[in-house]
Amino acid sequence: MNEISLDAKGQNRLNILVGWAAEVARTGQQVPDHCHLEMIAHTKIVEVDGPGAKVVELWEPTISWMLKQAAFGVAEPYRHLPDELLNPVGGETRAHSETQAPAVVLVEKQVPAEPPLAPRARAAAVSRTPKWELAAIEQVHDAIQRYIKPLEALRARDAKEGDTRMVVTDMLCEGLDYDKFTDLTTEYMVKQDFADYGVRIDKQMVAFIEVKRISQKLNERHLRQVLMYAVNEGVEWMVLTNGAVWQAYHLTGGLPVVVDMAFEVDLLGPASLAEKTELMFLLHREALKRRRIDEVWRHRAAIEPGAVLDMLLSEPMLDQLRKEVKRRTGTATTVEALSEVIRTEIVDPKLIAKLFKADRGPAPASGPLRK
Repeated sequence: MNEISLDAKGQNRLNILVGWAAEVARTGQQVPDHCHLEMIAHTKIVEVDGPGAKVVELWEPTISWMLKQAAFGVAEPYRHLPDELLNPVGGETRAHSETQAPAVVLVEKQVPAEPPLAPRARAAAVSRTPKWELAAIEQVHDAIQRYIKPLEALRARDAKEGDTRMVVTDMLCEGLDYDKFTDLTTEYMVKQDFADYGVRIDKQMVAFIEVKRISQKLNERHLRQVLMYAVNEGVEWMVLTNGAVWQAYHLTGGLPVVVDMAFEVDLLGPASLAEKTELMFLLHREALKRRRIDEVWRHRAAIEPGAVLDMLLSEPMLDQLRKEVKRRTGTATTVEALSEVIRTEIVDPKLIAKLFKADRGPAPASGPLRK
């Protein structure tokens, strides 16, 4: 196999996969060999040919999940694997299967196999995830499974907002662990208007939730409605939901205010149950209390199109690009010419307009919305 050259992100993916493989190998399970992990880290495709391909296939859901976590900037995601991803598809594969050639495991010497662990015990041994987090993830996971059919029924009969709100309340209490009487305030009054839910944690208002009927597609008008509540009350988190789709937004105060989408998850969408659980977990009472959502929000805000475009059009970046053009083509150009090409020929005009609108500084209650 030819030597693979990895960029910084590819090397980070490889480090994650190697760390995971080392942990799993210690439990006696067969893992993909290093060259296959390197190829996956390079291509981001969980598929290989030849000997060892079957092992990669059995671990495909687990590896795909970790690659997505790496894209979100999560460090060592293999320490937070959902229970269903702790084993290969179909159960465990041991290192000397009669039907497969032995794959290389990432340990320097053979050690005596430890007694098989039950799934919960293996979760604690491999992930070292705090008990509260394991309990919260399991609670969210079970709630999503339980409410899929009720949500489908609501959508099928185009249920009204009131009916949708009943299911949302159950999800908040049974799935996300909020107390109906101490943590949630319905019809919270904000300057002669009412937010559907105010969310308190330890008596501190931390979020507003706006609910729409399940057939209603969430849009910017709905966001501006809940944004008004958040600005007036000094609350930094906002949630829009129609029961099936949940969107979480962060408000950064100032003139103008800045609103960043932290995540969106569709409980009736095609994503896996593990992916839906991972995102909804961020709204769990214990996770929100510990601000687990902040890392996801900051990462998404850092790489949203407007922020990246702003960096690309900065003078230091344009100057480096000017030098690279000179190096590659031998032709001299100016930062002004490069800026003009980026603005008029490369970038979507709507993004340019949005960026300049933000620079002009709109009113606080209608600041730039970044998704």
